Amino acid sequence: VVGERERGSEMAAAEGGEEAIVTEGEAVVYEEELLQNPYSLKLWLRYLQVTGSGKKGKSEVSFSQRKLIFERALKALPGSYKLWNMYLKERRDRIKTKCINDPAYEALNNTYERALVFMHKMPRIWLEYCKFLRIQRLVNRTRRTFDRALRSLPITQHDKIWKEYTKFAKEAQVPEMACRVFRRYLKLEPDSVEEYIDFLKKHGMWNESAVLLAQALNRDTFTSKSGKSKHQLWLELCDVCTKHAPDITGLKVEPIVRGALKRFTDDVGKLWTSLADYYIRLGHFEKARDIFEEGISTVVTVRDFSMVFDAYAQFEETMISAKMEEDGEEEGG
Repeated sequence: VVGERERGSEMAAAEGGEEAIVTEGEAVVYEEELLQNPYSLKLWLRYLQVTGSGKKGKSEVSFSQRKLIFERALKALPGSYKLWNMYLKERRDRIKTKCINDPAYEALNNTYERALVFMHKMPRIWLEYCKFLRIQRLVNRTRRTFDRALRSLPITQHDKIWKEYTKFAKEAQVPEMACRVFRRYLKLEPDSVEEYIDFLKKHGMWNESAVLLAQALNRDTFTSKSGKSKHQLWLELCDVCTKHAPDITGLKVEPIVRGALKRFTDDVGKLWTSLADYYIRLGHFEKARDIFEEGISTVVTVRDFSMVFDAYAQFEETMISAKMEEDGEEEGG
């Protein structure tokens, strides 16, 4: 027992110059038992409980002493998830009020790396580590850690990692990185494409969002996770293509809109005006007139006719006003 106490004193001195393990009360009993059975998880957990909280009838030790107990326990039982989890949680709780530049954060990062040598098949440890890195705003290190987690864990547990990985990618404010992450994710979960489409729209990447939405609509097995019907998705695709015409280079927009015209007879007025608006935004005004004329001659309801006619009239008024302004500038010049 004396020899063990001396070794404990030397280790504590190396850590921070404080005294080693508590040598009074119940702690002595546990030290003696652990000398006889150092690989008993139950004994280590009970010892940590006794030296931990300082409740009535129990010894309270400094954190450096308690840290030493954890290190001894993990040296004897490095494959214990319960010990690693308790140790990491206690370390996190100790530094959560400190500035992220404090050396204690990097020290805990190193402890996580040590834990993952033995706990690399435990998704909870990976997730907690990634969350801790996100708090420190270490974008590249967090990304690499997520990638390591995916390589280490079986594919049946990847969904737990990807949920947090995509969340991190959206929050990191690095669109190029987020796009690469989502493209990988969609190979595993293609039905989650709407989450990526929303991200692309938010960052003005209209062409890729339109292409992905068109690909999703072409899959008979696709089901919207946000509860949208095929009708809503088709109108959304037409809306993206026509309102952001100069950005759409990967799709032929007119066949898409005409396909929607055949499918959804309740929205033909809106679709004709959208198709005309597409050519207006491209600067193809004569083609826009042809679309308006075709729409007026083919619609069958008063509501659709008035919608197309009003848009056509507004377009012509705008063109006349622009022409008059142009002529006025020439005369004034």
